Amino acid sequence: MSDIIRVVLADDHPIYRDGLARTLQDAPDIEIAGVAKDGEEAAQVVERERPDVVLLDVSMPKGGGIAALTRIMQMAAPPRVAMLTASEEDGDLMQAIKLGALGYILKGVGAEELVELVRDLNAGRSYVSPGLAGRLLVAMRRRDQAVAQANPLDELSKREEDILKLVAQGKSNREVGEALELQEKTVKHYMTSILQKLQVRNRVEAAMLARQHLKG
Repeated sequence: MSDIIRVVLADDHPIYRDGLARTLQDAPDIEIAGVAKDGEEAAQVVERERPDVVLLDVSMPKGGGIAALTRIMQMAAPPRVAMLTASEEDGDLMQAIKLGALGYILKGVGAEELVELVRDLNAGRSYVSPGLAGRLLVAMRRRDQAVAQANPLDELSKREEDILKLVAQGKSNREVGEALELQEKTVKHYMTSILQKLQVRNRVEAAMLARQHLKG
């Protein structure tokens, strides 16, 4: 199996898109599998190229990154997707995370950090820019006011709590399995149960919830 991470970039600003492509292409383990200038083209390129990681701008023509993300996540084996954007709108953030994006990266991120984030995304680790993490928690809290007074982690078994703590540290299922001496498929089964008990849609929301309550 190749160690090269194949990436698709979608952004409607050619100068930014080309610069980003060069930055990533300079990394020895990253290859640009394709680029797109709008949401419709992004979905088409991803379906054709089947990359490992996709970076989508939120604000593009023809449906933008959200529409593209929706189509991409409906594919049989969707890639890891992160929204790379200048948008700090809470609505964009919540929608992207709910649809299954693993990351939400602001465009001000440095070149070296972006390369590392692509590697992390490829490994299944989630990422939300630090400045947005607190706002995501607030938005989640508002949405779940009915259960906000109780600690949702109380519903978890000891093993599930141990797994969630590692997920909250940004570890992938494989890394969690190695740390706890569990098979990766066993960790996946536990994660399904954890998401159901916490009433969240994906591991990003679960990790945010864990950080909030584990600190308390």
